Amino acid sequence: MVFCGTPQFAVPSLQHLLQQQDFEVVGVFTQPDRPKAAARRLRFHCKGTGAGGEVAGAPTGQSARAGNREQLRALALDVIVIIAYGQIIPARLLTIPKFGWINLHASLLSKYRGAAPINWAIVNGETRTGNTTMRIDAAWTPAKF
Repeated sequence: MVFCGTPQFAVPSLQHLLQQQDFEVVGVFTQPDRPKAAARRLRFHCKGTGAGGEVAGAPTGQSARAGNREQLRALALDVIVIIAYGQIIPARLLTIPKFGWINLHASLLSKYRGAAPINWAIVNGETRTGNTTMRIDAAWTPAKF
């Protein structure tokens, strides 16, 4: 399996997957570190999941894309898990893993699609929230939720 995730929200899931005996995480992809303003200085902000993968010994990489077709095919993957990775996966990559791409979204879809679902739930004073797990396929569009 390959894990694609960027923010701290994805770290507990990655840690759980790394502890499983039934399968192996062969790679962890995160979005590249980006400059972030902090205390009047511009510092690079390191994402949470890359550090989690390195600690556990899984190969990690920072990529603005979830890998190329040849790279993913060569791994002969059963599944790719994706959590808050920060990009839409191109349809041409969706059929590469045997069982597809499994996504954990930080909201009860369909109310808070897109970026910052936790933030928007707080801003809107939600008293009930949760996560949605789904298999991504080419037919999925936000309008269908």
